[in-house]
Amino acid sequence: MNSAILYTFRRCPYAMRARIGLHLSQLNPTVREIELKNKPQEMLAVSAKGTVPVLITADGNVIAESIEIMQFALTQHPDLTSPWLSPNAYQTLLDWMSSSQTTALINANDHDFKPWLDKYKYADRFPEQSQTWYRQQAEQFIQLLEQELQKQPSEYRYLCTHTPTLADFAIFPFIRQFANVEPQWFNALPYPNVSQWLNNLINSPLFLAVMQKYSLWLPERNMMKLKYS
Repeated sequence: MNSAILYTFRRCPYAMRARIGLHLSQLNPTVREIELKNKPQEMLAVSAKGTVPVLITADGNVIAESIEIMQFALTQHPDLTSPWLSPNAYQTLLDWMSSSQTTALINANDHDFKPWLDKYKYADRFPEQSQTWYRQQAEQFIQLLEQELQKQPSEYRYLCTHTPTLADFAIFPFIRQFANVEPQWFNALPYPNVSQWLNNLINSPLFLAVMQKYSLWLPERNMMKLKYS
């Protein structure tokens, strides 16, 4: 195998976080943008779980968890000259990779917030409670993020320190999804720090690059690299 391969779906927040990690690294995999309703057999053959992202490393190892892809890319293929972060900010990112605060925030997002987010977004599939009720459960995590951001100096509003860490990059795609369910309601929330934090990350050059569109991958087509420059 000559290079790594990434199976991804542009709008999936798990795939977004994996692509963020890859953009911040020197690892530049071949990208295979797929349709979730028509998953390619090539992907299912290496990851029966059938979810994105899936990274096949250059030596043939398969990583099918988004956080593990981020960790692998950043620890095994760091890019201290990354165009997306200053050298000091990049080193801070690496220093905070395995901190207890980083781990706790990501776990809270993935295991507490995300199930409520799914029920809020697809409330018609979960008629046991109202959409508003599911939203209120999910909103508790937004309150937690507001409290964490409030701890930082006013000019630096990131979750752990004065520059973005793995926690910020891993969590904000899910808050973006939450905000997009009812944008008018979200924009009226009394969480100014979360709003500013989210806007900063969504409008960053890094995320704009991460969200570039890829043609749907089909086995007979030529494959594209993750970065264009």
